[in-house]
Amino acid sequence: MSPQRGAPDNDGELMSPHSFIELMALQRLEDTLISHPDTTEPEKIERFRSLATPYNPGQGTRSFGGHVYAQSAYAASKTVGQGLVIHDMTGTFILGGRLDTPYVYTVRHIRDGFMYSTRAVDARQAGRVCFSCICSFKRDEKERLFQHQPTSAQARFDSILSAKRPEDQPSSPSVDAEWWIDAVRLGNISEHKFPGLDVRKTDMKDYNLTEEIKQHPERYRQLTQYRLKGSPDEDPAATLAQIREREENGEYDNLYACAHMYSSDKNSLLLIPRALGITHWAEMASLTLTVIVHQHGEALRMVDWESIGDGDVGEVSKLPMKWFVQEGWTPRAGENRATHESHLWSPDGTLVATSLQDSMLRLRKLKVANL
Repeated sequence: MSPQRGAPDNDGELMSPHSFIELMALQRLEDTLISHPDTTEPEKIERFRSLATPYNPGQGTRSFGGHVYAQSAYAASKTVGQGLVIHDMTGTFILGGRLDTPYVYTVRHIRDGFMYSTRAVDARQAGRVCFSCICSFKRDEKERLFQHQPTSAQARFDSILSAKRPEDQPSSPSVDAEWWIDAVRLGNISEHKFPGLDVRKTDMKDYNLTEEIKQHPERYRQLTQYRLKGSPDEDPAATLAQIREREENGEYDNLYACAHMYSSDKNSLLLIPRALGITHWAEMASLTLTVIVHQHGEALRMVDWESIGDGDVGEVSKLPMKWFVQEGWTPRAGENRATHESHLWSPDGTLVATSLQDSMLRLRKLKVANL
């Protein structure tokens, strides 16, 4: 989609997308220049507006935090040179996201280097900052002189993952809590499709209900498997050959990094009360989220070209996607806060990314203003 310059911040209606590329769609607004007395060159700030309605977990009035997180990174990626791919981002959630108002992203150039570039992004709704982050990009140095990673989730949980195909696992619920799951089962609540990604919850009951795990909540594990929805290309007329060439050239790498970020926040905090045996809580919310992308290139990419036969060439509707695995756990909880960590694994067991999330978790409401 071609960006339009100079559009009003809140002009137009939000669309309801299916594919991830539609979900992340941005409209370019008018750039601004800020002069500082101690510098000779003005500071450039690039601005974008969201076009898609965010997902609302639990059919509530607040948007999914992973949307503003991933889209902030995607907006930042529109301001860097070719070959620079997201490798690290830390964001702070300030206000709950609204569903009826587009996000406006202001992207500030902090540093433009050859190997590393850094951006600061503020996301606003109705003029108020609701999310702020620092996003860093780097080039692939194409050197593999040393390497270390833990044993992959696929190796450690082979019997669980191989027992059922990902597409035969249940979809990850809107709210991964028993009261919600029971209400859906009884027909009291209808689930909405999660946009952008197909996310499946792996059955870990046999592992997590053992006495050893109950005595050591930090060993609790939840595996989810996810893949991209729709083509990664903005052009609906792009052929398979064009998409493959563009992917091999790295044109979708930042979009894929954002998809991994987006998935990392799906039901992440709801793992914590499950691991701790807590069934009721008063408040839960994300405070900060850091995602480190360890591996660029092929490990990051999401189209499963190996499963495409020669006879399918040119049929974009048959574009298959790889299944990635998120392994989540909680290492620490206390003082009305708790942390969630996860590893994101490629299909071949490469550790693609690590996430670390700090959250608010209260079992009873405070008698004063919360934040």
